[in-house]
Amino acid sequence: MPDTTVAPENTGPLKGLRVLDLTRVLAGPTCTQMLGDLGAEVIKIERPEAGDDTRGFAPPFVPNTRESAYFVGVNRNKKSVTVDIASPEGQAVIMKLLESCDILAENFKVGALAKYGLGYEQLSKKFPRLIYCSITGFGQTGPYAPRPGYDALIQAMGGIMSLTGEPNGSPQKSGVPVADLFAGLYGCIGILSALNHRHATGQGQQIDIGMLDTHVAWLANQGSNFLSTGENPPRLGNQHPNIAPYQEFPSKDGYLILAVGNDPTFERFCKNFGQEHLLADERFATNPKRVENRQLVTDTLTPLMKSKTTAEWIVALEALKIACGPINTLKDVFSDPHVIARNMVLEMDHASGARVKVTANPVKLSATPPSYRSAAPVLGQHNAEVLQGILGMSEAEVSALKEKGII
Repeated sequence: MPDTTVAPENTGPLKGLRVLDLTRVLAGPTCTQMLGDLGAEVIKIERPEAGDDTRGFAPPFVPNTRESAYFVGVNRNKKSVTVDIASPEGQAVIMKLLESCDILAENFKVGALAKYGLGYEQLSKKFPRLIYCSITGFGQTGPYAPRPGYDALIQAMGGIMSLTGEPNGSPQKSGVPVADLFAGLYGCIGILSALNHRHATGQGQQIDIGMLDTHVAWLANQGSNFLSTGENPPRLGNQHPNIAPYQEFPSKDGYLILAVGNDPTFERFCKNFGQEHLLADERFATNPKRVENRQLVTDTLTPLMKSKTTAEWIVALEALKIACGPINTLKDVFSDPHVIARNMVLEMDHASGARVKVTANPVKLSATPPSYRSAAPVLGQHNAEVLQGILGMSEAEVSALKEKGII
């Protein structure tokens, strides 16, 4: 696989496509950053003076800049243009940009853009090839469609919080905003599918992404467990609902994850660490029985796991091809030799003159890898480039828009 590189050259498979980005915060920007990494030209429309909400989600700021770490993390490979879309002049700018755009991505409340003449039904008549991706909390239809969507709210309503946390503790959300992230990634998948359809037929379409829908979709085995039994799965802390032992254990100096995925692996574990007698006990002999007796399994193995340090266990278990790993802090993650070898951290030149660190795109393409052309922009950084270079406005016309507060 090619190394991850930061260079102005565009090597992505979506090179030549132009995206009008009317998204903000996280779900939408995650989608459009992926498109940008894959080579699309992304023009991010922001509110004059204020910009994307996440520009104010700080501290922390990126060192030696006035930019929030939050904003910088999901807005690389984008051009920032400030436009007041509530004004007729601003709407005219957007309409002119759409003449050369392939994709519009937005995460406004349902019906909000239609007030400005920028709804899908309005634009599809004039731009039939346009792919229009709408990311909202609850989708374009249904009783909850008008409601605003927030990550924690969706995690609560989507069921994941009922599954997360200690058995006797309170429901817990994930430590990262997974509802936003999944919605953005599903949005990107929808856009790529629509591009293939347009390639075959010449027709654009709307992609309706509801955060609650995507959340329900990724309930995975837990959702399937419920649909098969009608029983709400309990919170199990770090234990697996269908496999045992598959959880964290205390070691002599900390914790580690032990993931015994099948019966042969459990047999190998027992025979190598003095627990062969457990194999004759029907409560331990098969995975279904271990799941049924998970507390007994935990209580039985805990004293053994405390007999070695985390590092000692990892060496011993890896030699036997038994899955295990430390519970890393983020400092540990970003200094991990494998993460480093996989080029998962980038340093990019920022318009402020500083160098900014960001996580890389994890999609490793052998022929057309993601490209990293520009760090997240400062607000309005590309006004002149886009308005003059793409739309052909004169410097005087751009200045007049600025004086009126349109850009």
